[in-house]
Amino acid sequence: MHPNKSFHWSDENELKAYVAETVFAHIFLHTHHGPMVAHSPVIFTSAGTVQFHLARGNRCVPHLDGATVLISLTGANSYQSADWYASKDMVPTWLYQSVEIEGRVQQLSHDGLVAQVDALSAHMEATLLPKKPWTRDKMPPGKFDSMTDFIVGFELDISTLRGTRKMNQNKNAADVDAMIQHLKAAKRDDVVALVEAAMLARGN
Repeated sequence: MHPNKSFHWSDENELKAYVAETVFAHIFLHTHHGPMVAHSPVIFTSAGTVQFHLARGNRCVPHLDGATVLISLTGANSYQSADWYASKDMVPTWLYQSVEIEGRVQQLSHDGLVAQVDALSAHMEATLLPKKPWTRDKMPPGKFDSMTDFIVGFELDISTLRGTRKMNQNKNAADVDAMIQHLKAAKRDDVVALVEAAMLARGN
């Protein structure tokens, strides 16, 4: 996380909403074979834990049960040119927001894995409305169960949830306005929305 306190992001509801929107994560762990990283969608449960699944053949799988891992999610981001400020003698930087989740992992039972896949599918299918949501009921009997034999589910009990929202909240209004205009010209309305939300949060 960025050390500048201007960029600290600690609202738990906002952090969880960001995870639910971003979904896809890097999952880091340390093993006796060295550092490893897996890539997977993650989802919060009603109990406040985080779940994910990986291909059974993923090299991280044998090391995850009982391990402490770090999950990182980063969504829209953008290069910020030094020319995009109203002030002179500035330097380039990067605009981004990121959430990190730490905790201990345990392997899910087969039933837990199935429930997780159902929950994740329902969460993502809801983003595609008005398309009729896909469910595993559309698969031939037994096909879904045979396919889940090739993946392994995990659940993380959160010990730390933290975020960084680095959208130049430490800059003056003229610099922020100039930055937004250049981002719009670069067709980065996705990042403009993040900048405006960050400025609103700081009280502008």
